[in-house]
Amino acid sequence: MAFEHLRNKIAIAGTGYTAQGKIEGRTAVSFHIEAVKNAIEDAGIGKEEVGALLLYRHFDAIGKDYDVTAFTVAEQLGIRPQVLSQETYCTRSWLYHCIGLLTSGLCKYVVLSYGDNARSARRSFVKELKAGKAADELAAYGDLSTMAKYAMLAKRGESVYGTGAAVWKEIAIAQRRWAELNPIAAMHGKPLNEEGYYGSDMVAEPLRLLDATPNCDGGRAIVLTTAECARSLNRHPLVTIRGFGSASQPLSPFRLRAEDEDSAAARAGRQAFEMAGVTAQDIDACEIYDCFTYTVEATLRDYGFFRPEETKEFLTKERLGPGGDFPVNTSGGMLSEAYFMGLTPVSEGVMQLMGRCGRRQLGEYPGTKPPGLIMCSDNGGVFQSHASLILERME
Repeated sequence: MAFEHLRNKIAIAGTGYTAQGKIEGRTAVSFHIEAVKNAIEDAGIGKEEVGALLLYRHFDAIGKDYDVTAFTVAEQLGIRPQVLSQETYCTRSWLYHCIGLLTSGLCKYVVLSYGDNARSARRSFVKELKAGKAADELAAYGDLSTMAKYAMLAKRGESVYGTGAAVWKEIAIAQRRWAELNPIAAMHGKPLNEEGYYGSDMVAEPLRLLDATPNCDGGRAIVLTTAECARSLNRHPLVTIRGFGSASQPLSPFRLRAEDEDSAAARAGRQAFEMAGVTAQDIDACEIYDCFTYTVEATLRDYGFFRPEETKEFLTKERLGPGGDFPVNTSGGMLSEAYFMGLTPVSEGVMQLMGRCGRRQLGEYPGTKPPGLIMCSDNGGVFQSHASLILERME
């Protein structure tokens, strides 16, 4: 099923940003509200026109914070959409939900939102690991947290492909260089070199502290609609979804294999390329879900951008970073800009294609070319669900 009939039928008409970093005294709900308001304003629509409000999964409320629900966010926004939904855990099903609601004509505009106050409330992958509890018999094998699960797969990948820190440092440094060009990035003004990377603590072998995304406070939202509707708004250059794919691998992380040629990412990527009618060679830049550096390596390999034996040669800071011929995570990504799950890569892809990225704008930064196609990814669980989008700027 390639779904060619849906090629370029759906557009992303607006993006909503908030303050981000460490912002004391804010609730997760407040970031959702701010992000949605800003996205609606950016798209140039009225809040009463929102037909569906979809929220990313949320984490348990911390301390005296409000629990995040779609009902609460809609109430505080003063809207009554036909559809309210919230992702369960990390199934990454939002893409199909949005496209189905729009192509069926059930909704004219769909808003997808994420918000959290994790930084000021001190929630993190590292803290989760340190506070790990033996929930079941798998704890005997080191399963005390999400990071431990990723570390085990990273260790397997390191063994199979001979990569490891030699590659992951390149990813971390390249993305930090992009963050240096992004004034709102959490790591802006905090340059990173090899000494700094190798000097960071080993948290869950083989992953260091700088291999993991730091959580942050803030929110992000996007407005999706049909390409026809977005064109009529005439607010920004038209950015459409040329191709998309979604797949799941509902297995325990301990049953996943780093060398799986039929992983969720591989299948979702193949679907996206087939629907778009393009190949990896046609992609100008990538915005990849990067909860860990290893996730970037694995996703790009599964998408077919390089053969396994080419991993070290392909994934260099010179190629991935500013001025390189294969830009990846140009905002700094979740590792160096902000952790807003899949909305970090998707929003940056949209902004790049709209030409709204300032100093880091592809085509304006020396050595780069204007992007026509950008591939974005979203990953859920521990490589257990995956969504791929190929975004295109339409003239």
